[in-house]
Amino acid sequence: MAEIEIDRLIWIVTGVQLTAELGDRPLAYRVEQAIRGHLASLLDPPPEGEPPALAPAVISDVYYLNHDAAQSRPTISIGGPGVNAVSAAWANDLPTIVAIEDALVVQMDLEMNDRRCAVWGMDHVDTVRAVELFINKGYLETFVTAVAKEIRSED
Repeated sequence: MAEIEIDRLIWIVTGVQLTAELGDRPLAYRVEQAIRGHLASLLDPPPEGEPPALAPAVISDVYYLNHDAAQSRPTISIGGPGVNAVSAAWANDLPTIVAIEDALVVQMDLEMNDRRCAVWGMDHVDTVRAVELFINKGYLETFVTAVAKEIRSED
């Protein structure tokens, strides 16, 4: 298998606890599909046999936190601090752009100087609501557009 070029990846991170695997990982795949859709409208398709300029990948918080190179890439963390160590690590670092008390939180830098987002709820249902809000209110599109712009400027 060819070596994976992580400089072409957008990480979507979930926790490794069973509740995160069962509840948040499917949400991460929903975000992954939304990212693919946005990237298709922003970037030219790669030549035949070439990897895409940018692609999403769902990984665990354990992998992310144990690989320094992974931490250099744009990242969306799905799931709350109680089930996702990445969301816990970022809880006080990222600006909160949406907070519904005792329900859900979306954290990201809207100026896109920081290429990290955390999207979570107090329980699974609220995390579902947070992910849908993140996608439907255009926050995901803002994130993906900024990352794609960065990739285009590097080419």
